[in-house]
Amino acid sequence: MSQEDHLADRTSKQWRYDVLFRQVTRFFAFFVFSLLAALIISLLIGSMPAIKTFGVDFIFSAEWNPVTEKFGAWVPIVGTLVTSLIALAIGVPVSFGIALFLTELSPPWLRRPLGTAIELLAGIPSIIYGMWGLFVFAPFFAEYIQPWLQNSFEDVPGIGFLFEGPFMGIGMLTAGIILAIMVIPYIASVMRDVFDIVPPMLKESAYALGATTWEVVWHVVLPYTKAGVIGGVMLGLGRALGETMAVTFVIGNAHQLHSSLFMPGNSIASALANEFTEADGELYTSALIELGLILFFITFVVLVCSKLLLAQLQKHEGKIT
Repeated sequence: MSQEDHLADRTSKQWRYDVLFRQVTRFFAFFVFSLLAALIISLLIGSMPAIKTFGVDFIFSAEWNPVTEKFGAWVPIVGTLVTSLIALAIGVPVSFGIALFLTELSPPWLRRPLGTAIELLAGIPSIIYGMWGLFVFAPFFAEYIQPWLQNSFEDVPGIGFLFEGPFMGIGMLTAGIILAIMVIPYIASVMRDVFDIVPPMLKESAYALGATTWEVVWHVVLPYTKAGVIGGVMLGLGRALGETMAVTFVIGNAHQLHSSLFMPGNSIASALANEFTEADGELYTSALIELGLILFFITFVVLVCSKLLLAQLQKHEGKIT
């Protein structure tokens, strides 16, 4: 075989391999979309009896009575959103502080062990968090923290009603705090990694101009890493929205709506975990599947909002404010 024939044969093989590679990657890409579509279709089919029976009222009804087959998703929806917002309100500032300390303030000898310890928290099973929350944190919370919160904020207009009620330890606020502890390792790890990719020259230039550490972080590090920071926050929010076992232990699992964060409530994930195995009848099962569909929709809306926020931020890149 001549050199020209050998080169042509080699080129033909490489072309076939390239075509095969493109087809395989295209298959896996569409396979993911197929799984997503199958998931949505299965949830829609499973929840169709409840959709036909209750319609839109299912979302806004607070009633949940398997005996009379009257179901409403408002209490689990509120519980899911409230506990997730509490988790973010606590977890994001703490995670930001951890990432800032590890990347800007920590001595070099402490960065690796402290960073490893933060990452190890993400590997603890959620049921361990739930058991610790129920048997350790909840009694301490009821004895010391809840009385202090009520005495401090009960007379504050606009928020005093959030801290009313008996000191039971479990409830919406406890679930939110446990979720915050669970999402902190995820958000902090992502923030630390994206803070580390900021070119040292940018920070050194800011320091040379007389900027403080906070000014460097606020005006240099955060604008450079805003996409990664928002991604980390969304990762934590996704974990908080879908967390099941830890929330089930400490939220109280009560289909009741209260204005006080001290009172027990429910979330979509905990309702599914508690009741799916005991669901008797097509309508009961369908109502639980529709809860899963609603949780899927909430997660989808959160993802869309994060993408829109990132797109809005990118429009202002390079502009002087």
